[in-house]
Amino acid sequence: MAVPTMTELRAVFHHLQKKLDQVIVGQSQLTQQLLVALLSGGHVILEGVPGTGKTLAVKVLAQLIQGQFRRIQLTPDVLPSDLLGTNIFDLNTKEFLLKKGPVFTEILLADEINRTPPKTQAALLEAMEEQQVTLDGNTLPLSPLFWVIATQNPLEFEGTYPLPEAQLDRFLFKLQVDYPERSAEKQMLLNHQAGFRGKQLDLKQLQAAATVEQILQARQAAMAVTVDDKILDYLLDLVARTRQHGDLQIGASPRSAVSWLQAAKAQAWLSERDYVTPDDLKYVGIPLLRHRLILRPEAQLDGLQVDSVVSSLVGQVAVPR
Repeated sequence: MAVPTMTELRAVFHHLQKKLDQVIVGQSQLTQQLLVALLSGGHVILEGVPGTGKTLAVKVLAQLIQGQFRRIQLTPDVLPSDLLGTNIFDLNTKEFLLKKGPVFTEILLADEINRTPPKTQAALLEAMEEQQVTLDGNTLPLSPLFWVIATQNPLEFEGTYPLPEAQLDRFLFKLQVDYPERSAEKQMLLNHQAGFRGKQLDLKQLQAAATVEQILQARQAAMAVTVDDKILDYLLDLVARTRQHGDLQIGASPRSAVSWLQAAKAQAWLSERDYVTPDDLKYVGIPLLRHRLILRPEAQLDGLQVDSVVSSLVGQVAVPR
């Protein structure tokens, strides 16, 4: 079987976004950033009020790439074994059999991740970082594509468990799903009038736009994007500025720097370039840092937002020529 060219692989991703935008109306930035994360192999948090299409976007994307998809609704009574699986003793064979949990998939949707206790949240750490699961001393590999998308509601705090910084740092992006513009929302109403029902959408009828193998090949191609030494210094200057900023209590970690570079290379590749520019770093900067940086208490009292801090510090660092 012939190996696809760069042009063919990029065409796959452009077609993928087009198909996504046809179903998820008015969220083109969300779909583009999801594809950057997919190409980077980085996990994603989707934060938005109910009814903005978060779950539908993930289900449609999984179907479009023909990826194995599992969803788990996280609640306070979900245990780590409900995520990872457990060994069950079979009375007939007198042996223990492994009953795999939903984590053994290619795309995992962890709905309302902040509603489950820290012990269950932590069960995902090894899987997200090392693409493996350890059960009863046995290490089991996960799919090469393994991709976690977690959702959370920003409005409800009672009965929730904020994710610890160690786990937040393992998510590449935190994407905020906003309300669509008026024209897009009107199009949604027109689609509804014409008979479209998101809840009743038969995902199996969606024509595939890519395959898992093509996604993995594109990841390899994106990681080969060239990065000039001046761009690396510019990235390090940005990371250092987060650690020195007066309004920030905690700046970007070394893992953040690696993830930032990885996401910028994916963005450059999707923009049909084989080299990274400062604009690529800027484009992915806010979704990459908004969940990693912690404001000082006094800055929070002043109503300062992490997004605005990231925007300001990006403007303070000299861009390389």
